[in-house]
Amino acid sequence: MTPKPVDLNNISQEQLLSTRLCDLPLSIEGTWLEECVKQLYAELQSRGLVFFPECYLADEWLTPEGEVAIGIPFYLAHPVLIKLERSMMLEAEGEGKPWCMQLLRHEAGHAFSYAYNLHKKRRWQKIFGSSKESYGRTYKFKPYSKSYVRHLDGFYAQYHPDEDFVETFAVWLTPDSDWHQKYQGWRALDKLQFVDGLMSSIKGQPPFKSRGKKLWHHKNLTITLEKYYKKKYLHEQEEFPDFHDVQLKKIFTALTDEEWWAFKKDRLKNKEMTSAQELIRKHAKNILNSIDRCTGERKYIISDLLNTIGLRAKQLRMIVSLPESVALMQLSVYVTSLTMNYIHTGWYRGARAKK
Repeated sequence: MTPKPVDLNNISQEQLLSTRLCDLPLSIEGTWLEECVKQLYAELQSRGLVFFPECYLADEWLTPEGEVAIGIPFYLAHPVLIKLERSMMLEAEGEGKPWCMQLLRHEAGHAFSYAYNLHKKRRWQKIFGSSKESYGRTYKFKPYSKSYVRHLDGFYAQYHPDEDFVETFAVWLTPDSDWHQKYQGWRALDKLQFVDGLMSSIKGQPPFKSRGKKLWHHKNLTITLEKYYKKKYLHEQEEFPDFHDVQLKKIFTALTDEEWWAFKKDRLKNKEMTSAQELIRKHAKNILNSIDRCTGERKYIISDLLNTIGLRAKQLRMIVSLPESVALMQLSVYVTSLTMNYIHTGWYRGARAKK
């Protein structure tokens, strides 16, 4: 029997979660995503480039290894699914044109690397490293390293040589990024200048590979939304380093897989339940201003630190179990101590950790 068409504007939460991804009536055409894709192509064309990667709806942001098409998360194609994603994951990655364009430029970097075999060039490998280096489940980063550009959250350029290149490419492609001035005195400027020259060398040249497989296309995924989110939690659990884990567990409560899923479903009905990341986001501005006044440290450094802590709290599936005022006080003390350590030693954990 042909399944009944899904009406996303008139569907209950329970029905939506039991719906398969392949049954969702979605497309890029006719949505705000179409305008984002057109802008990406316009930016590429303005640089004299003639390769325009195909875009399709997938289960996440991705450019499959060796492929030249960009996967955009399916949930961004409809407001109801954006709302569900935000409820389940606290945020809908790529929501809003500025964020979406950041990610499209990043993925375009991967597509260009595969389309023109850029990662196989000796000069590329000398500057960024070997593309064959394995991706770890986690990665450690130096928050204030000037060897890498700043683009996506989480200092993602430091994850892998491929990510170093595509983050550099994304900064280079971004209109009015003023990277020549912004990265003056940084080692990352050498990478940007290399990318600038590399892209000039392929202006007007068609790619070796212009079309490829659209892996994990939403139309081919028979998993239900409920199973999709359960799987997504497991996948993201180890995405960020464990630097803050000990202290975070003293402030917040980490839930098991089953407890977290129950919490997320209950949250759809009880908005008063709060996750640790929500608390951090809600009070980030006040915490930032207070620590800035007390320590004199630059706000963007404190902001980066808070963002990283919030992301890790999300990965640990933490909720607020203490009174909010107590949790905020303990969090502020922790962030202040890290900031003071950095001011006096250049390291979050102080001189002892440095040795």
